[in-house]
Amino acid sequence: QVQLVESGGGSVVAGGSLRLSCAPAGYIYDNMCMAWFRQAPGKEREAVAAVDSDGSTSYKDSVKGRFTISRDIAKNTLVLQMSSLKPEDTAIYYCRADWTCMDVTPMGYWGPGTQVTVST
Repeated sequence: QVQLVESGGGSVVAGGSLRLSCAPAGYIYDNMCMAWFRQAPGKEREAVAAVDSDGSTSYKDSVKGRFTISRDIAKNTLVLQMSSLKPEDTAIYYCRADWTCMDVTPMGYWGPGTQVTVST
């Protein structure tokens, strides 16, 4: 019954910025962790950033300082603000809601993904 839809993906030049949003349709339990994952061509899916129910955040080391994850309660959206983008950030980005944060799991709720392409 829960649907997650990502938006904001696109193509940018290295050093640019993008703002990804995830709009859940349906109720998301307050104790669930909201996270962004990504999967680049030829690579396994990996966690990028997460924000837990208590507001604590976690980031993949390579994006720390460049990406910021946040919850906009008023607008009922999950946001990933990305700056200083690098070509290695190119991937399909997925919004995920689960009781875990940075673990890749087949359970939980996943969005269909949005493409982010960073060119040199």
